[in-house]
Amino acid sequence: MTPSDTHRAIDAIWRIESARLIARLTRMVGDVGIAEDVAQDALVAALETWPESGVPDNPGAWLMATAKHRAIDHLRRAKRLERKHEELGLEIEERQERAVQDLDVAIDDPVGDDLLRLVFIACHPVLSTEARVALTLRLLGGLTTEEIARAFLVPVPTIAQRIVRAKRSLTAARVPFEVPRGEELAARLSSVLAVIYLVFNEGYSATAGDAWVRPELCEDAMRLGRMLAELMPGEAEVHGLVAMMEIQASRLRARVGPSGEPVLLLDQDRSRWDKLLIGRGLAALARAEQLGGPHGPYALQGAIAACHARARTPEETDWTRLTALYDALAQLTPSPVVEVNRAVAYAFAFGPAAGLEIVDAVAAEPALQEYHLLPSVRGDLLARLGRFGEARVEFERAAALTRNTRERELLLGRAAACAGGKPGA
Repeated sequence: MTPSDTHRAIDAIWRIESARLIARLTRMVGDVGIAEDVAQDALVAALETWPESGVPDNPGAWLMATAKHRAIDHLRRAKRLERKHEELGLEIEERQERAVQDLDVAIDDPVGDDLLRLVFIACHPVLSTEARVALTLRLLGGLTTEEIARAFLVPVPTIAQRIVRAKRSLTAARVPFEVPRGEELAARLSSVLAVIYLVFNEGYSATAGDAWVRPELCEDAMRLGRMLAELMPGEAEVHGLVAMMEIQASRLRARVGPSGEPVLLLDQDRSRWDKLLIGRGLAALARAEQLGGPHGPYALQGAIAACHARARTPEETDWTRLTALYDALAQLTPSPVVEVNRAVAYAFAFGPAAGLEIVDAVAAEPALQEYHLLPSVRGDLLARLGRFGEARVEFERAAALTRNTRERELLLGRAAACAGGKPGA
């Protein structure tokens, strides 16, 4: 394996292992900022060692063992410093001593719900809602600052600042590494759901890189969603989110062609959709509906996903029901992004002109100026109306905005087809 191959392997392994590593270390050292620093130290050690020694058979265990030694060193240094500063108090010294003694035992414990605890730490009320989501995406999903910024449709420096301040705030507040209970748990649920939702979306449609999908992020999000559903079985929105994720994840194999190229929803081979995941998703949606009350935003998105899952062919899709569901979603959580998706449903139910009217009404929204799906959807609607010259311009603009290589190729292909007077589906 060449050094470049090793570095790619390390990057892939880090994407998979980093959240678990940080979660375990947070439980051990009691500080999420220190835990991330120690985990990064282990990553640096891998980058220095593995190109020469090769990738170990169990890279996750190697990273954890290396991080453990770094954590022990940190705790011992902190203990020595503490002895020089008696004002820090005996209680902290005893806690750190216990942490060092328990580290070897803890390292062999099953992960359990450490990842879920990490989510709730990052969603603590001491942080703003935006900081909670950004920090958890960083720690849990292993997303880069740029990927998080694109998910939020805000500048990269804004997200970077949120993450730094969030870790400092958690350290200053000495937030315990635990899952909250009772009313506090319910109050923090919405931000936890938002975190899981955005992690899933980054896996379902990667914002950058050469891969159209990142299934490992979808799997992490679904696992967390299922754990949350067990923790809060009476919350319809939890089951609604699980339903949406399970059903959309059922399409992952069909979303990618033989050469890794994107395959859009209406062009997918539906025989490749995972029937088990669809069944699980529909069951989760049924549980949400059985709990009664009006649908929340995640239950509505679960119902939208179910409409597609129940259609054996694109022609059987109940687009009229989809417009009603999107109308309800737009009323409940109005946003320009929801409007773009609502436009697609209206275009199929009532014609592309109806969809274009909705898109044009939000085209000037500041949050959508760097959102590549706006010109992509607009290009599709213009092409369906036979306005190929305008459609080509929109597809080219969308291609320039996306950071995903595969998506850029798809959009440029559609632009070229429009140049030839074809829809470019």
